[in-house]
Amino acid sequence: MPAFPSQTVGPFFHFALTTDAALGCLAREGARGERVHLVVRVFDGDGQPVPDAMIELWQADAGGKYEDPEDGQEIVPDPAFCGFGRLATDDCGVCRFETVRPGRVPGVSGALQAPHVNVNVFARGVLWHLFTRIYFAGDPANDEDAILALVPADRRETLLAGPDASVPGVWNFDVRLSGERETVFFDV
Repeated sequence: MPAFPSQTVGPFFHFALTTDAALGCLAREGARGERVHLVVRVFDGDGQPVPDAMIELWQADAGGKYEDPEDGQEIVPDPAFCGFGRLATDDCGVCRFETVRPGRVPGVSGALQAPHVNVNVFARGVLWHLFTRIYFAGDPANDEDAILALVPADRRETLLAGPDASVPGVWNFDVRLSGERETVFFDV
């Protein structure tokens, strides 16, 4: 019986993966909320770019509503927002998403979580995708987020996207697959 991609090492997902940049646009024209360009860079343990990774994002819209039947909130979802994106990294290990800053969503306890973007990382040498989150540096709600509070203080910065000082509306987030500054990944 042949092995499945998650059972062997290799960039199997990259074959036949569309390079359609439209898959990186979560927010169409007219979407509510603050427009955000999220630049994700993926690095290996030696600090080298990973040119064949795949990044999936999913998030709530600006009102805090997921486009998901299991989101039981009585909030009407934004019809111009899909909440999911998928892109391969380029030769420099970079992919660019166009979205909106997500609203706060209730956690398991009912307490509101800080605005965040959920991320799956698929990369060579990784047998099963890695799950992390992107929070926005400087957001006061970060101090109240129950998930972020579980991460040791000296590691939280690996979950923060920072604003690009030269381009308004652009946020940069680095995924480090291993090494001293490895991104915090969650076991979900």
